[in-house]
Amino acid sequence: MPEIDPTFTALPLRELADAALSRAASLGASHADIRVVRTQRLHRMLRDARLEASSDSSDLGLSVRVIHEGSWGFAAGVTLTTAEAQRLADQAVAMATVARPLVSTPVELAPEPVHADQTWVSSYDIDPFEVPEADRFARLLDLSERLLAADAVHHATARLLAVKENTFYADLTGTSTTQQRVRIEPDFQAVNVGDGGFATMNTVAPPAGRGWEYLTGTAWDFEEEIAHLPELLAEHAKAPSIEAGRYDLVIEPTNLWLTIHESVAHGTELDRALGYEAAYAGTSFATFDQLGTLQYGSEHMNVTGDRVTEHGLATVGFDDEGVAAQTFDIIKDGVLVGYQLNRQMAQEKGFGRSNGCAYADSAGHIPLQRMPNVSLAPDPQGPDVAGLIAGIDDGIYVIGNKSWSIDMQRYNFQFTGQRFFRIKDGRLAGQVKDVAYQATTTEFWGSMDAVGGPDTYLLAGSLNCGKGQPGQGAPVSHGCPAARFRNVNVLNTAEGDN
Repeated sequence: MPEIDPTFTALPLRELADAALSRAASLGASHADIRVVRTQRLHRMLRDARLEASSDSSDLGLSVRVIHEGSWGFAAGVTLTTAEAQRLADQAVAMATVARPLVSTPVELAPEPVHADQTWVSSYDIDPFEVPEADRFARLLDLSERLLAADAVHHATARLLAVKENTFYADLTGTSTTQQRVRIEPDFQAVNVGDGGFATMNTVAPPAGRGWEYLTGTAWDFEEEIAHLPELLAEHAKAPSIEAGRYDLVIEPTNLWLTIHESVAHGTELDRALGYEAAYAGTSFATFDQLGTLQYGSEHMNVTGDRVTEHGLATVGFDDEGVAAQTFDIIKDGVLVGYQLNRQMAQEKGFGRSNGCAYADSAGHIPLQRMPNVSLAPDPQGPDVAGLIAGIDDGIYVIGNKSWSIDMQRYNFQFTGQRFFRIKDGRLAGQVKDVAYQATTTEFWGSMDAVGGPDTYLLAGSLNCGKGQPGQGAPVSHGCPAARFRNVNVLNTAEGDN
């Protein structure tokens, strides 16, 4: 089990907390918390087996948040001294005082048990920041050269992103947590230049809450995927264009996670449902008055939120309000039964306790209600992918994500993918291309007539989900099985009148 980086725990975390919290309390704050956040990022890119981009960065800062006379106040800085911590407490209280006339309902937070002196580290084996640069380059170069050795591949790109995040949190109740998370995203793209123009195909390996071991064989076989990518690309380049119409679909988790992310996970953020969040990607059709009654999808649809799944990108021990990580229901048997919460909204809407969905991407930003891991449950007795395909006479098998579009209420959408195979009489019948599936959220999820078994389940996701003003990024995972959907509208993306 990795340990928290000693260069982070060597910072004067307790001294900063004592200085900021005691100052805020002396000024009359009913709530105060301090966060010290350090985020390290690593980015490498090779194009045609040559290094094209390389960057390393590290951000470190502290912030103080208060509730004073029912109003929020927030201040942040980069100097880690007790004098600066006290100054930020002063500034946060001053901000709350200025904002007080604008607050119609005094802010209250849902209660949370005290979690004193807690530490938590995500699950990984090898810190990617401790791998020698020569080894990182050699691995990316090796996989790039394997792609370029194939006749069908004329260009290849390799990308590697890695993040290590350390957070210290403390508040007036006595909660204090120190955490460390590591995440990584390798991605490879092959390009074919033929008579019909450019054709591209990417690996479908998702980003993961793992370390360097992910790129060398743990949990994903990159060598096998790289070995098959050229032949898949060659077939894709010559594949016929799909005829628009209505088809039955079998969708792999490498594609379905994104549909969950956009149409379910964003749609069940309570701040969007209440209209508090609107400027960045809109509100939600799943308004609060429909809690417990909205038929979101078919009876096969069971969705949970969690911050506990091992290797999940949103997995933590405690959120950025000191709330312990949990698992909770969002959709049960197709019906909306829950939302993602922070402590303020949990108190305001009578939920009793937050489900731990507060997160800020740096010390410079105030925590927002952010997405946990939002996942579709498999059927314990469900079929494998071949079993799902066997139930289709004329349809399409969808793998990998590429592009999408969804409206500002998370209702009307369309999604494309990386690879599409025609299904004829229960069997795969070669690739097709130019496919996008289009529906409304409730129509699409209502058409799901079967979900695959646990063997079809995959934890996928994104390293950088955007929200808020100023905009913040957040990592999030979505687990799901393969699933089957009936009579879905399919567009031809090469036709201009779709």
